[in-house]
Amino acid sequence: MPDAPSTALTTYAAHVRPALDRVYPSLRRAAGPRVREVLEAAQMRPGFISDFYYGLLARPMPAASFAAVTTYSHPDMSQELAAGVATVDGDGTWALTESGMLLAGDIQRAIGEGTQEHWARIPAGDVEELSRLLGVLLEAGAATGGAAFAALVPVYEPHDASPALCASTRLGALRHHRADAHRAAWQSAGLTLEELREIEPDSARRLAVEADTNRRDAPIYTSLTEDERWSFLAILAKLP
Repeated sequence: MPDAPSTALTTYAAHVRPALDRVYPSLRRAAGPRVREVLEAAQMRPGFISDFYYGLLARPMPAASFAAVTTYSHPDMSQELAAGVATVDGDGTWALTESGMLLAGDIQRAIGEGTQEHWARIPAGDVEELSRLLGVLLEAGAATGGAAFAALVPVYEPHDASPALCASTRLGALRHHRADAHRAAWQSAGLTLEELREIEPDSARRLAVEADTNRRDAPIYTSLTEDERWSFLAILAKLP
């Protein structure tokens, strides 16, 4: 078994979480109008493809990964099947059709363009460095990520992708390393999702789950030097 992460690394993982939870939803909200245009043109509602485009463009999603990424949402997939943008086989593996791939590519470009506009005041060098650091983290996460992370990474990026598109795509994927860690933590504690949701946020039992989540999430950050870890946090702090 790998060595347990240091206290410093688990503390770092705890600090990164709120930064990621602030930055990624912010860029998705900023890109929202562009994404809605794409979905309306395709007569689709937001959902599976708009949430997981960066993995689905690269590979089919096995049943175990589908269950992992939809743990908290339990989506109705009838729209995707009826529209012919996705298929599911007898083993529960989901894949995009040709039209689904086109839709996912349009969504990715819309999010990349919205992100670039949203980050217009951020120095280009910071966006490029953020993209680079995220790439290092995603590569390292292959050793410690769970079923969701494995389905979404490596992410798909077009050959002409801008740093903003790469960064927005990689940020979305990185969050699933912690999501896998969180699922493993509350399941290891013997909890169901319903039981987890009933626990008070400040209770000892909930705090123990969060501490275990940080411990499970922390190893991915060993791939960065100490200077890179603080640079990563500093760049996230600059982003709107």
